[in-house]
Amino acid sequence: MAGWMWLRCVLGPHLQRIHRSTDPSRPEGRAGRRGWNYQPRSLEKHTDSILGWASALWSLSYYSSPLLLCYLYRKGYICSSKLVPVSQYVGTVLVCLLGVACLRGWGRWKSSEYLQFISILDENKNDHTPANKKKLRCYDFDFSYWPSDFSWSEVSNPKLSKAGVSLLKPEPRLRGAADSVLHSVRTLPCHIISFLIVHSFGRRMLYPGSVGLLQKAMRPMLQQGQARLIEEFDGQRNKLVACDGNEIDTMFVDRRREGGQKGQTLVICCEGNAGFYEVGCMNTPLEGGYSVLGWNHPGFAGSTGVPFPQNEANAMDVVIQYAVHRLGFQLSDIVVYAWSIGGFTASWAVMSYPEIQSVVLDASFDDLLPLALKVMPDSWRPLVQHAVRQYMNLNNADQLLKYQGPVLLIRRTRDEIITTTGPEDVMSNRGNDLLLKLLQFRYPKIMTEEGVRVVRHWLGSSNPLEEASVYSGYEVDDDWCVSVLQSYQAEGDVLFPWSVGEDMTMEGRRQLALFLARKYMRNFETTHCTPLPASEFHSPWRL
Repeated sequence: MAGWMWLRCVLGPHLQRIHRSTDPSRPEGRAGRRGWNYQPRSLEKHTDSILGWASALWSLSYYSSPLLLCYLYRKGYICSSKLVPVSQYVGTVLVCLLGVACLRGWGRWKSSEYLQFISILDENKNDHTPANKKKLRCYDFDFSYWPSDFSWSEVSNPKLSKAGVSLLKPEPRLRGAADSVLHSVRTLPCHIISFLIVHSFGRRMLYPGSVGLLQKAMRPMLQQGQARLIEEFDGQRNKLVACDGNEIDTMFVDRRREGGQKGQTLVICCEGNAGFYEVGCMNTPLEGGYSVLGWNHPGFAGSTGVPFPQNEANAMDVVIQYAVHRLGFQLSDIVVYAWSIGGFTASWAVMSYPEIQSVVLDASFDDLLPLALKVMPDSWRPLVQHAVRQYMNLNNADQLLKYQGPVLLIRRTRDEIITTTGPEDVMSNRGNDLLLKLLQFRYPKIMTEEGVRVVRHWLGSSNPLEEASVYSGYEVDDDWCVSVLQSYQAEGDVLFPWSVGEDMTMEGRRQLALFLARKYMRNFETTHCTPLPASEFHSPWRL
């Protein structure tokens, strides 16, 4: 029995923090659940440090392997006479690391806190009851060892899991059979190079949060953020299994017991390309009093997989299924809030689940391609176009146009990330294009050439004074605009696109265009990465 427990300690997860269990009898509530960091004994601490450095060196070697192999080849080290002694050295190092791991297991075996934890973990795996789960929630440890809490297959057909959820695909160009074969042969090198670029550095450039070295550097910050969510807000961490088998790390804060309409509304948060729910946009609706469900992209922190569009959509789907079937929220009670690149999964969600109450997109864009072309050499243009459309087609605007519900766009007026020229040029912000595409689809008779011109004039405002000046300059009568739109809505044609404005004067269309632009978009004077204050988080406009 002692030998088996020692082996479990050798193979067990890294324990990071112990959260004090919830005690309803304590009057201080959240403040009474303060936890403490797990303090390993000296032997475990030093051996764990050695294994940590070995892991970091392995990650560094992995990412630099192409350059390292080229260097070794040029120096003549890649040959049988050189590889044999190198393999012997590697084998010796591995044996030493195995010995270090055994010593770490011995150190854990001597820790009463770790023994109690490993016993609870084993008990939970054998009998995943609510009581055992509650005990396990008192520990923060390697999420790969966390048992599954919800699976996509529980509520959906497992036969559909391999294909994944449906995505919008770019329309194929019509070609004859002979032309199609010839075109495929011509573009084969482009296909191969695009595949290599996307699956090597391209994906990591687009989603730097999936890089292991960055996650190691941010680990203390992530652990601190997670402890805050669990201990101050009574957050519940859960593992969801998507249809592609990826495990999704989620955090749920329930405010329904506190009363109020905000607590009855669930805000599902979609983070940016280097954002994690522990320290990301989840804090904005949390401070606003909403129930909140945050999740990490595939490959981020505790989530497994890689953040390709299909995997992203699969993850978002299981999060929504979990919110509805396990947490008990109706789709009409769910608001999707996204920051930056999270706009892709948010727009996919409202496209696929049109009953969702509303969507808020903060510092997001219409299409990835213009932003990708900005950072790559002009000579790579055909290659970048093919790589984005084939492997990273983040077509936020196309997906958003499929949604009929309320939308709010938040534009950062000093955004330096989603502008195609620079932060000083507010007109190059791709959020402008997202707004224009949405308004042109929903109100085509209003957003004629003149309507687009006045909205662009308003979008050129970089501060509230300029914005108000443009708005008042066109003498927009808000009450009249509302009455016109309500009269049209009362006629029964409620699905977009609307034909309102068809028999209207130029002045009337200009007023409606500006009125709608200001209702659909709010400006926030800051840069891309500044956290959005709770005071700036509003429900989208409803007629």
